[in-house]
This record gives sequence, structure tokens and C-alpha cells, in this order.
Amino acid sequence: MILYITNARMPTEKAHGLQMMKTCEALVRVGHELTLVTPRRCNSITVDPFVYWNIPKSFPIRRLPTLDLIRFGRVGFLVQAFTFALAAALSLSRRGYEVIYGRDEVVLCVLSLFGFGRIVWESHDGAWNLCARFVARRSRALVVVSEGLKKFYIEKGISSGKITVIPNAIDADAFSHPQDKRTARDRLGLPQDTKIVLYIGRLDGWKGTDTLLEASQYFDTGVQLAIIGGDPAHVAELHTRFPHVLFLGYRPYDELPDNQAAADVLVVPNTGKSEISVRFTSPLKLIAHMASRRPVVASDLPSIREITGDDAALLVPADDARALAGGVQKVLADPALGERLAKRAHEKIASYTWSARAERIGSILGT
Repeated sequence: MILYITNARMPTEKAHGLQMMKTCEALVRVGHELTLVTPRRCNSITVDPFVYWNIPKSFPIRRLPTLDLIRFGRVGFLVQAFTFALAAALSLSRRGYEVIYGRDEVVLCVLSLFGFGRIVWESHDGAWNLCARFVARRSRALVVVSEGLKKFYIEKGISSGKITVIPNAIDADAFSHPQDKRTARDRLGLPQDTKIVLYIGRLDGWKGTDTLLEASQYFDTGVQLAIIGGDPAHVAELHTRFPHVLFLGYRPYDELPDNQAAADVLVVPNTGKSEISVRFTSPLKLIAHMASRRPVVASDLPSIREITGDDAALLVPADDARALAGGVQKVLADPALGERLAKRAHEKIASYTWSARAERIGSILGT
């Protein structure tokens, strides 16, 4: 039995929720028994997580009580995390599992202090606070999603033999038969006679969307930037500043393959000003775009190059609006280049499936 424990609100519109649910699904598919343990938190999304992400109900979700004080900032978050961890420590059996697996170092630290062993920590952001240090040193294994993260923890004194790099993934079958471009554009209300540059994702943090929005002002006539995602209030504010951009709002995850089909170019403009963006991330969005048979223009960062190599996306300097616009225009002006990039990207996704990821995780769990 694997106890996958997460302090995340489930379901959530954020990518980490999908990543955890798909990891759990894949671990069950390759033969592991698993329970997902989450906090009972306020959530404006009332849909069942399995329905929300269109995932078969193949494992139970156990929800534990917590003081949901996240709205009060950092202190509120810590109180919430510790109360959830305490609820887990008091309610979970120390003998009813083979491995505890999770991404939340605070929760794993508290469980370890309460005598729970056989812990595997999956790190995505280079955490090195007091709890992270404790868990990294006490855990059975450390799973990271990029070589940059592995190097980071080795620099902190964690043995390289304890660290396994397992990038994020996609469900390749779900991307195998998208809508045709015309149908996808009709559904999204996009023009048929325009070159569409499409960004899908959040509009904050280290995603580089400020650079993308600035770059859109340098696009040639007949080239249109469209954006899927973003908080409604933020989108409304951006629309007043960038009225030439088409903001399409939030779209359900299960539309992603079809939404990508509406594009002529997909963009991943991550910033070079964040260490997470530069070294640590393994972007789900990038891997999904590589399955789209559409060319990708992305920031030239180690975390991105680790996935695309030199030939599966057109890489441009990060945080350079004119370079990003130039990369988009280069791909649009050279269909043969776009086809080569898209073909090579599609060939690479066989290495980035959830099942392959689960097999690699299972190989280090010892269950």
C-alpha cells in the first residue's frame, strides 16, 4: 500500500493537482495499491476530482480535517499544514502502508517526527527550509523532476545515489486524436484566416506572460495572440492594457488536446528571473504541447532544454520580447521549420508518459 499524502486542495485549477492525480492513477495502473490522503478544505470547485480531470476512479481519496487558515498568508498556511499533518499522524496506521509518498515537506516532516518511516519525497521547487532539510536527509529516497533539482540537492549535501530524476509526463493517448484546426477554432471563437499564437496556462508567477504580452505588440499583421487561462479579475485588467490580445478565459483540462489544435504556434515563455523556472521545473504544459503536432517556441532555459533538446522547439532568450516575437515570426514564415520542430517534439513524447513515470517511481519504492 502506498499512502500518497498531499496538502493540496482537491480538485484545484493548478497544474500540481493534475500531476498528483495522474501519478496516482498511473501507479495503480502498473500494479500498486494506493490511497490518496488530502485535507478537507474550502473549495469553490465542487466537482469530484475524478470527474474534474476525467480520470477513472481507481483509488480511494481520504480527506482529513484541518484548520483552513490559508487566507491569512504564510502563518495561516503553516497552521493549516501542521494541523493537517497532525490529523494524518493521529489517524493513519503506522503499519497499514509500505511507503508514504508526497510533495509537501512540512507534512512529511511532521509524520516522520511522529514515528512514520519509509518516506519518499518528491520535490519540484528546490525547497530547503528546516522541514525540507529534515525530510531530505531522513527520507528513503528523493524524487526530483529535473537534473537542475538533482544538482541543487547534491550541492546541499544529499547523496546523489539517493536522488532519482523523474520528469513530469502526459497521457499520450489523450492527445492522439485532437479536433481539426477549423473545428477547434470555431469552438473557441477564433478567426479562421489568422495565424494564431496560443498560450495556455496561468498568467502569474514565473510563467513569463508579461514578456509574451509585450512581444505580441511586435507580431506582424495577420498574427494573433490568444490566451487560455488566468484569473477572471486579472484577465479583465490585462484586457484593458492589451486590447489586441484574445483572452479566452479558463477552459477545462480535458479540452487541452483540442485547444492546442487551434494554434499555428504554441508558446512557453518562462522567465529567466526565477530559479524554479530556470533550473527546477518540468513543465507539464511544454510536454503537452510537444504532443500537439504544432511547433513550439519556448524560452532557452536549462529546465526547458532538458526536455526539448536543440531540435524539438525553437528556443529564444528568456525575458526578451523582441526575441520571442522574432522566434514566432521565424516559425510562421518557414512552414518546413515548423513541421520539423513539431515532428521531432512528437517523437520525444514517448519518454514522457505517466505509465513510464509510474514504473520508474515503483522501481525505487520497494513495494
